[in-house]
Amino acid sequence: MARKKHPETLAIRTQAERTKFNEHAVPLYLTSSFVFDDAETMRAMFADEKEGNIYSRFSNPNVTEFVDKICLLEGAEAGVAMASGMAAVFGTFAALLKTGDHIVCCDSVFGATHTVLEKQLLRWGITHTYVDIHKTNTWEKAIKPNTKMIFVETPSNPALDIIDLDWLGKLSKKHKCILVVDNCFATPILQQPIKYGADLVIHSATKYIDGQGRVLGGVTVGRKDLISEIKLFGRQTGPALSPFNAWILSKSIETLAVRMERHSANALKVAQYLEKHKDVESVKYPFLPSHPKYAIAKKQMSAGGGMVSFIIKGGLKRGKKFLDAIELASLTANLGDTRTIISHPASTTHAKLTEDQRLSSGILPGLIRISAGLEHVDDIIDDLETAFKKSK
Repeated sequence: MARKKHPETLAIRTQAERTKFNEHAVPLYLTSSFVFDDAETMRAMFADEKEGNIYSRFSNPNVTEFVDKICLLEGAEAGVAMASGMAAVFGTFAALLKTGDHIVCCDSVFGATHTVLEKQLLRWGITHTYVDIHKTNTWEKAIKPNTKMIFVETPSNPALDIIDLDWLGKLSKKHKCILVVDNCFATPILQQPIKYGADLVIHSATKYIDGQGRVLGGVTVGRKDLISEIKLFGRQTGPALSPFNAWILSKSIETLAVRMERHSANALKVAQYLEKHKDVESVKYPFLPSHPKYAIAKKQMSAGGGMVSFIIKGGLKRGKKFLDAIELASLTANLGDTRTIISHPASTTHAKLTEDQRLSSGILPGLIRISAGLEHVDDIIDDLETAFKKSK
């Protein structure tokens, strides 16, 4: 009997059906619509009685292949892809929530997710309660009779806080809440939240899944019944992932495991360097023993990931000078790239939050976020050291 293959292998070997040309790499299906053999087949597909491709806003072989690979890696029943990570976040909210529903959300999440909760959802009567990511004893108190969903990031953006997914999965089941985990920072290579009770997992595929800063994409995977609702929302409202972007992302998945090994190894060495630096107040990295949730991170993640955050001595003024002195790394609005990226969340990704919201999320004025790339780690560290010296 053949041994069961690992998910990474299956993801590489999963591809759309070959054409008559027997191509090795899957071709691009750049078509807006698909032809039917006869009127009855056309009717049956529109009635959802028969599977097949109708229109690329609904489905496309490239998009299907990409989603199937993410489902394999996450251990999910089904999935749906959208045009960006935030389209996947918003589409998940919009498809599953209605006026009067309530969300419990950890206070440390991506700035755009905060904005969706604070601006768009509130205007439709969908309320939320932020809970302190560090005070798990307050989470159950925040759950109300109308709480429909619990939404979290772990590791969180940008403070790299960790939530115990096993504990959270049990809590969500106890109160019959839909547990949604943004798994962007860990990727399915390092962490599979569905194993711990998550109902849905979201990725900004723009980040590590692409891994080279080329295309936008988002995906939600998980329970088939919930995905059916999100698919219907996407089909009717149109945040479709383009076939070309799906083709890029599907090919990128084939190198995701080896890339995450290098990202994680580089990030750990960078974190260890920063922890010893005299100009650094504190460092957060899931696989540093000094991380307050180190044991939980080791339990639910296979490596610490590619993100590091630290507080530079000298606050906002020193932080800006530090970024201006960077030479090798990129100052750009992205992460998960082959190239190291450095940013200052308080003035960029989380600038629209109030000061109190930033502080409660662990975003201090001197917080610097590093997305460790695939360059030689000595060159990354040398760039940081030069910036420390020049920013004094």
